[in-house]
Amino acid sequence: MNDRKKVTVPDLARWRESGRRISMITAYDVVFARIADEAGVDMILVGDSVAMVVLGHDDTLQVTIDDMAHHVAAVARAKPRALVIGDLPWLSYHVSVEETVRNAARLVRAGAGAVKLEGGRKRLPAVQALLDAEIPVMGHLGMTPQSVHALGGFRVQGKELQAARELVEDARALADAGCFAVVLECVPDGVARAVTEAIGVPTIGIGAGRHCDGQVIVWHDVLGFSGPIRKPKFVREYADLESDAAAALARFCADVRSGGYP
Repeated sequence: MNDRKKVTVPDLARWRESGRRISMITAYDVVFARIADEAGVDMILVGDSVAMVVLGHDDTLQVTIDDMAHHVAAVARAKPRALVIGDLPWLSYHVSVEETVRNAARLVRAGAGAVKLEGGRKRLPAVQALLDAEIPVMGHLGMTPQSVHALGGFRVQGKELQAARELVEDARALADAGCFAVVLECVPDGVARAVTEAIGVPTIGIGAGRHCDGQVIVWHDVLGFSGPIRKPKFVREYADLESDAAAALARFCADVRSGGYP
């Protein structure tokens, strides 16, 4: 990128007003962060998805604030132009507002420019406490992976009329409270459109259709590093780098065995 001006929260608001679409991708280390930044990604989410795609867990509930601070710091060392957002993991913002602020501060000190948390109106005390501490907050509604057990699995949310209305009201509450953006995960296209039209901050979709102000995707899904893990239907794979990497390493092994390397 020639323009190394750091992306800021006010930039996102201006882009929404102008109609410019916003891109966000996950990253968990300095290499992925550097590549994402060179590609021109606007925001890098250090997601709790690290639990599944990097650490091999079955869900996101296994990562701790220690894990997240570690990976945020690794991403921040790339010094990206993109806005770095640290995911607050399960139980890091559920116990008390004091603990919420302390945990968010750890991610900020590690290099995050903002934090993300899941949930709607019941999270307003946590959101307010974080904003009072001058920490920008991104909301997350719809399919919230930290609630996988309560939701009965990874399922599309907001399909029923009342559920859709509740989702819109949750989004309004988060935006009114001061969240600078809201992620909408796995909700019907029409519901995402209703939310986007109802609030004054950017919506970032993942499996939420074309009407959001931006889109986010997991690095491993978009670049073909998912292996045997079943990818969501909404994922568009832009490369198959896992196969390319395996083939390259197989050639290396063959050269070692034949004496062709070094």
